[in-house]
Order: sequence, then structure tokens, then C-alpha cells
Amino acid sequence: MKEWTAGLEIDTLCVNTIRTLSMDAIQKANSGHPGAPMGLAPAAYILWTRFLKHNPQNPDWYDRDRFVLSGGHASMLLYSLLFLTGYGLTLDDIKNFRQWGSKTPGHPEFGHTTGVETTTGPLGQGVTNAVGMAMAERHLSGLFNQSGHDIVNHNTFVMCGDGDMMEGITSEAASIAGHLGLSKLICLYDDNRISIEGSTDIAFTEDVALRFQAYNWQVITVEDGNNLDEISNAIDAAIKETDKPSLIQLRTHIAFGSPNKQDTADAHGAPLGEEEVKLTKQCLGCLPDEQFCVPDGVLAHCRGLTQKGADAEEKWNAVLDAYKNQFPELATQWAAMMNGSTEGQWEVALPDFSDSEGPIATRSASGTVLNAAASKIPALIGGSADLAPSNKTIINGSSDFQKDNYSGRNIRFGVREHAMGGILNGMSLHKGLRPFGGTFLVFADYMRPSIRLAALMNQPVIYVFTHDSVAVGEDGPTHQPVEHLTSLRMIPNLTVIRPADATETAAAWRHAIKSNDTPTALILSRQKLPVIDRSKYPSSDLLENGAYVLADSDGTPDVILIASGSEVSISIEAGKKLAGKGVAVRVVSMPSWELFDKMPEDYKDSVLPPTVKSRVAVEAGLPLGWEKYTSDAGVTIGISTFGASAPGGTVLKNFGFTVDNIVETALKLL
Repeated sequence: MKEWTAGLEIDTLCVNTIRTLSMDAIQKANSGHPGAPMGLAPAAYILWTRFLKHNPQNPDWYDRDRFVLSGGHASMLLYSLLFLTGYGLTLDDIKNFRQWGSKTPGHPEFGHTTGVETTTGPLGQGVTNAVGMAMAERHLSGLFNQSGHDIVNHNTFVMCGDGDMMEGITSEAASIAGHLGLSKLICLYDDNRISIEGSTDIAFTEDVALRFQAYNWQVITVEDGNNLDEISNAIDAAIKETDKPSLIQLRTHIAFGSPNKQDTADAHGAPLGEEEVKLTKQCLGCLPDEQFCVPDGVLAHCRGLTQKGADAEEKWNAVLDAYKNQFPELATQWAAMMNGSTEGQWEVALPDFSDSEGPIATRSASGTVLNAAASKIPALIGGSADLAPSNKTIINGSSDFQKDNYSGRNIRFGVREHAMGGILNGMSLHKGLRPFGGTFLVFADYMRPSIRLAALMNQPVIYVFTHDSVAVGEDGPTHQPVEHLTSLRMIPNLTVIRPADATETAAAWRHAIKSNDTPTALILSRQKLPVIDRSKYPSSDLLENGAYVLADSDGTPDVILIASGSEVSISIEAGKKLAGKGVAVRVVSMPSWELFDKMPEDYKDSVLPPTVKSRVAVEAGLPLGWEKYTSDAGVTIGISTFGASAPGGTVLKNFGFTVDNIVETALKLL
């Protein structure tokens, strides 16, 4: 040990410990990405020990700085930092990298490893999450900070690489961050100029600095990614910037210290190899045959430096106590929002819809419900990808979230669906807010990676997807979703709800707001739909069951009609016509497969009796998946092709979504 530590300053020892731990863990797992942790070790060390406001003794401290490792393949960098600074990871956890049940999975996972702020893996997502976190910080500070009482005042740091910079989602997110002037957002860009296929020169030769300057970012260049003082000065300058987000462009060397693999693609996604690890340790002044070595003093030094985080939290607690005394109502509201509480009178504020009001599009009903809820739930915040008038996602009476007024609740995302999805995740992860975002259902594909990650992280983000079928009409097949419902239903832990009318829409919003660990996709119509007379039919509260009997015959039905969304009302009419022909009919509204599948078997059997084999599912979308509800003897009226440009009613008619076609299909089964 003395051989290693002799003549080396403690900072150098700590940096090299991050490098060797990363090399050893990846080599032992025979899997991983050693290059980025080795190149970024100096910047990460300086950030975490000199600047990052965090307290390992209380990882969830509300006013901590957020740190996001966007290039999640460099996870051993983060795990090494978490171990060295005292977040509960042990050396055995480091040794168990990428193994079954390990606290150190291949890419960082939120909720799995203490200290990990978000699940990163798909490149660019972390950058966008960081933008969302920075937006959440600005909004909450705008709502609650008072002169001399800043209870919300922290930075968001994100580390990213060339891969993140190539992804379009990063460009979208950086653009909106610059527009909003998110000065407490600081990005450290690992400019090592290597990707999986080789030098970035083969595909990526733009001037990133000029691009970000055009986005209205401050750009600071660090020519030597190993120069601790230069790195420190850059971070300090970024923190002092009060008008723009900052990009620190670090010229680093992938796999720094490796005599044969530094600055090569070989070090990106594969272990260095046992011999190369030994040679690299020698080049770094480390003991070549020692594995998972932590030199004397390194652990104590790193954990000692984080004591200032505990001191910072103690000072913040004093500020919070004074705030509670001077602004008790604001303090109560702040605590409720940070705890994720939606208790109160918001449910009774939700509107009741009547059939006497005439037909109403579920997108319009959604806007009415959203505003009723938002009037009682200050945590609700969101917007649309430049489609708010169509999505009905404006919170009336609230201002826009803009650089001159961060307290506004209407976010203008612009035509940036991809970034919107990632930003919503970041806002939710930050805590304190219940974000929602809207676009047309057909454009949900732009957001799919972010939706998947929201489900993976158990984040209760709310998606407002309107224009839900070929009934969109004249815009044609480019704007008419067909496979999208099925596609969303395939994502685990995502609740998809397609309400039949305005009343079910209110129930759908109620479920989405009350959900704490599942994102919800609301699938809403452009066209007006009849409001079902609930004096004749069961309460829409049964939406919580995913499916329920809406209309029924006496005794055992001969046929069951199952529908969602706009097809429920025509199924009711088809049921009446079948009844007139002497057929015993049951009509089932099934707004959510996911909720229905969670119900006990006896309930599911009560809605869809196993003895009744004749079943017709009706939905203006891909039929795939409905067979589990229709049984082998049933049939689905759906769409297996793209749509067509024509008035919406004409398109629906030509695809068979009519009362007469449902009746004819049911009679053929019988």
C-alpha cells in the first residue's frame, strides 16, 4: 500500500481509486464500459467532493443538488462515487457489479440503488431528465421562496458524452433549457471523441460548443480533463452564471492511463483485459496485482468531505424552521407537495356530466376535469407539444412557465414530444410536482422511450393523448393511430385508459391523480361522444375495475359486446337492436385492460362469464390482444391496415364501426 501512496497527493489517490475500482469491477464481471469512468474520474471527483451539495446521511434531502449520469453505461463511475462518499454501497457491492440481485446493475436504476437520481441507459434521456429536474427546482422556488427565505435553491448537474450529444432528444431538451434560461442546470460534457464504432470523426464533426451557444447556453471549455484546478474553476464559473444554463466541455481521454487502449473504441464497451488492467495500474502508479484496492486515507478523505453536506442540510433546516414560523400556510403547502400528497377536496371538485348537455368529445371533457382538479391541486403542472388548444391541456387562470415567471403552470414544450417525455420524468423524479403532457396519440411514438422509463421507474406521469383513432378524419393515415393503443398496452406498468364518455373521462383522471407508482395514458377522442345516462347505467366509478357491465339482459347473455372509447356508445345501440331480435345481450365497457387484468378472477368471470363464448370486441384500432377477452369463439371488429383521408364518420363507417355491422357480426357468431 505504501508503494502506491508514496509521493501521491490525496486528490490523485482518490481519482485513481475511482479508475481502478471501475476497471476491476468491469474486469471481474467480464462486462461493462471502463473507458468513460476512467476519463471522467477527475471531473466527477472534483464535482462530488468540492461542489455537489448532498448529504449521504440523508440521500432524499429535498434541497440537495441533483446529479444525473446520462451516459448510464459509465455506471461504475457513479457506483465508485457512491461507495467512496458513503451512500451505503460496500466494496462487496462493487465486486458484484452486473450480477443477479446486485445493487450495482449494468446501468443505474432509480429506486434500486441509493443515491441514483434516475434510470439512465438510452442516451440523451438523462440530459432531458436533468432539464426536467431543473425546471421543477425553478418552479418550486418561484412558488415558495420569499425574500431572505430560500427553501428551494439547488443545482442540477448532468454528465453526458458524445453519444448523448448525437441523440435528437438532447438537442430538443437543450433548446428549451436555453430558452427558459435554466441557469441552475450545469452539464459536464465528456468530449473524448470516441464512440462504439471508433473515432467520432466518422459521424459527428459538428461544433458542439457553437451549437450550445446558439441554444443560449454558457459554454466553458476545459482543455485538460485531468487538470483538477481547471475543472474546479469551470464548475465555479458555471455555478455563478445566473442567466443561462452552462455546458462545460471537458477534453478527456477515454480509458486514461491504459497504454494500449486509451483513446480507442476498444475501451468503450468491453473490459480492458487482465494484462491491460495491470499495465494501466502501473501507469497510474498503482499496485498492478492488487484488486479492488482502496488506499489508506482515501475512504476517510472522501467521506470527510461530504460532512459539509450534512452541515449544509443543518443550515437549511434552520432556514426552513424560520420559514414555517413566518409563512405557515406556504410551508404547509410546500410540505404537502414535496410529500406527494393529493389529499383534500379535489375529488368533489370534479365535474358531473349529464346526457342532457349533449355529446362532448372526451378531449374536451378532459380539459374541464383537468382544470377542476388543478384548482385544488397546486402540484399539477404541464402542457403540450404545441397542441394545447387541441389537447385541452391549458390550466385556465395560470400563467405560462417562462424565464420571467417560473411560477406559471402552463409549460410550452414546443414541437418537442421526445424531450417533453423525458422532461416530465425529470420533474416527477424531482418530487413536489405531478406533471402531465399532451400530444396526439399517433405521436406517442416520439415519446415511447420516455414512457417506458417512466413505467420502469414507477413515476406517476400523466399522458394526455387525444385524436385517438381513424375518426381524426381528413388528416389521413399519417395522423390516424391504428397500432398505438396496442403498442402502449405492451409496456409493463403503464396504465392505459380509453374512456367511453365524459363521465368515464372524469373517473380516468381521478385514477391517474391517485396513482402513486404507475404512469397513466389517457386516450381521448377528437369527435363528440354521447354522455351515457348514468341513471340507467352503472356508475363510472367502476372504471377502477378496468371493465364493467354497462348494459345487460335478464339471465345468461347469448352474446357479449366488449368495447372501449368511442365504440362503447355504438355497442350500446347495437345491443338494443340485437335485443329487439330476441338476442340476450350484455354490453361491457372496457376502458383499461391493465386495471381489469389486476382484478380477482371471480370479478373477471362475473363480467365475462366463461360459459358465454360468443363475444364481439369493438375498438377502432389493431385487434391484436383482444383475443384474450373474446375467447377462441369470439371475434374482434378492429383495423389491421392504415386509415384513410375522409371525414371521420365516413372513415369509421367504411371500416365497419357501425351499429349494423356489430349486429351482423354478433348474429353470425350465434
